[in-house]
Amino acid sequence: MTAVVHGLREALRGRRPAAAVWWEACAVGRAVRAAWRGPGRERDLIVQSLKAAGAALIAWAVAGVWLGDPMALMAPWVALVLVQATVYSSVRQAGQQFAAICAGALVASVAQAITDDNTGALALSLPLLMLVANWSRFGRQGIYAATTAVFVLASGTAVSAAAVGHRVGQAALGAVIGVAVNALVLPPIHLRDVRENLAALARESGDLLCTVAGDLRETQWDAQSAASWSSGAARLQRRLDALYSARSWSRESLRLTSGPLRRLHRGPTVAPPEDEDQRWSRVTGHLTALTRTLAVAADEHRTPAPPEGPVLDLYARLLRLIGRACHAEADRLVGERPDGDTEEATEETMEELHRRLQEGLRDHAGQEAAARTAVLGTLLLQAENLWAEIVPGPHDSAGPREQ
Repeated sequence: MTAVVHGLREALRGRRPAAAVWWEACAVGRAVRAAWRGPGRERDLIVQSLKAAGAALIAWAVAGVWLGDPMALMAPWVALVLVQATVYSSVRQAGQQFAAICAGALVASVAQAITDDNTGALALSLPLLMLVANWSRFGRQGIYAATTAVFVLASGTAVSAAAVGHRVGQAALGAVIGVAVNALVLPPIHLRDVRENLAALARESGDLLCTVAGDLRETQWDAQSAASWSSGAARLQRRLDALYSARSWSRESLRLTSGPLRRLHRGPTVAPPEDEDQRWSRVTGHLTALTRTLAVAADEHRTPAPPEGPVLDLYARLLRLIGRACHAEADRLVGERPDGDTEEATEETMEELHRRLQEGLRDHAGQEAAARTAVLGTLLLQAENLWAEIVPGPHDSAGPREQ
């Protein structure tokens, strides 16, 4: 299978349209497999899509079949677009959209009464309604004021209070059905994304620390390596932004959702505490500071000189152990239990490395290597900050205490 995929890649190399279709097909295939394997955002997307379609069908059945409305268009249209990512957003957007639809219907009716011509009414109402659509109170629903005017005038219905009320009533019916379906049928609860982003942030932090440690021990320490580390720190910041966004969605998804229905949710029922967001935000800041210090020390045109020799090897080993602790935290967040004996041995090793690094720092100071001593002291302080945030439990006087 790998050989087949590699062959297809080679065949599509340089053919951008065909390559784009191939990669999109691969992305769809991955999404289908993920949805089949178990709960996740892909399956949530399928559920929301089916709920939106079901809400539109229910609205059509009520307005077009049960009530016998020959122009039952507004109700399923509104119901379809109001099955949003959260119940709260459905309710909020229902109010915004309903107000926009009322404005569109009223302005279109007044314009038709003034001009007595559909074309003239469109020319009179659409510019005004497009300006109204940009009003911040309507959010992203303002465009429905203009589209409602087009529907009202294109239907050919004579202007009357009954006709306007009929359109508004259809919109209200669709809004009620859309919000009800979203709130009562598998209401969307976004708690999984918080845990996944936290675990990914911990794992990527560990990957960056292990990469830095490996480069310090196995390759020449140069500006190119430092640039790669800085790019890794920037990716962590983007992951942190994604975590904050997921946390915001998590809070919103719990608003206006029924407790009993929330307990039927097949995903996690509780998100990690928000203190975890702050903790990993501090870790990201410490890692950014560490990579920045390394980049400055690697610059040939700057005064600080990087440490070298055995003390650099010790520092790389300490970073690798902290990176492994990050990986253990990532496993813990996704429900895997790390080996307690291994954790205890790792902590003892870290304390020993920390003690030997402090001795190396004193040796550098005694040799009057001021530039190298300053860099090593800064790097050691940043490693201590990471250690205090990542490694749980208090430490003795040989190391830092958890903050």
